[in-house]
Amino acid sequence: MSGRSLSTLSLPLSTLSALASAGYETVRDLSSSTPEQLSKDLNLPLPASQAVFSATRASAVLPLTQSAAAMMGATKRYSTSCAPLDKLLGGGIRCGSVLELMGPAGCGKELLAANAVKTFVEANQEVLFVDMQNMAPPATIRRILSDGPTAQADGLDLVHYQTLHTLTELVVFLRNLCDYLKAHSNIALLVLNSLEFPLQSVLNYKDRAAIMDIVKETLARACQDMNLIVIITSHLHSKQVPGTEEPTKWIMIPAYYDNQLPKGRTYRVLIVPQWKTSGVMRLLFSPTHVPNRPVPEEPYQKIGGMIQ
Repeated sequence: MSGRSLSTLSLPLSTLSALASAGYETVRDLSSSTPEQLSKDLNLPLPASQAVFSATRASAVLPLTQSAAAMMGATKRYSTSCAPLDKLLGGGIRCGSVLELMGPAGCGKELLAANAVKTFVEANQEVLFVDMQNMAPPATIRRILSDGPTAQADGLDLVHYQTLHTLTELVVFLRNLCDYLKAHSNIALLVLNSLEFPLQSVLNYKDRAAIMDIVKETLARACQDMNLIVIITSHLHSKQVPGTEEPTKWIMIPAYYDNQLPKGRTYRVLIVPQWKTSGVMRLLFSPTHVPNRPVPEEPYQKIGGMIQ
């Protein structure tokens, strides 16, 4: 049996959570068990445990290999339509990578992600744009595409726009993502706007970790097999500083840990407003990240509500 993560298998969330809670993380962890024993250990109906083993056998014929085409395009970069961000990323966003844009509410990260769509449409590439908090409706994307000297009047035809708001919708979307991308092979960019929103209902740490494993493995596979670029926007979380006296002190922290996003592919950029129309962008993490080194940053201006 392989070392593939169980979270990537097409199984119900309740089954994945039960497996994670019992310490089963990879297909290899099931090598010494049987459907009957697993049913007893996890307190699952026998058909549910049998489905687990059926899914592991099916996964054996679907190795995570990287195509020659993906390898050849791995060094290609696309502009994000934001000069400071392109500079921070070393000349734009690289094919097969994940870019997380994080920051406080109102900092402009959702519009920045929507603005990146324009570069791909101009290159006649398709975009899958998933909005989870109604922060960038189709009218906003249409306006962005129609502005400027390179206006794309019919550019929205190249944008696959979807909305989802619940955890169930997110999990179903992730399970079907790779098949959808194979059926629409011209999609070069996936935008997950406000990814944190459907996760707010998940209060249990283990359940949340299991879902983030699904996110991580699904995006890693899409980036590797389809050379996909992914842009995620996320809010910051507030956390109480332990041991502080009254009044209580709080700090803002990222929504995800570094290891919850695809390894070797992820760039994490923090948007820090300093004035109403200006601030800095900081590259907190990248595939070449070295701990304890100064954090690279670039100043930005906000013109017409858009970071430039």
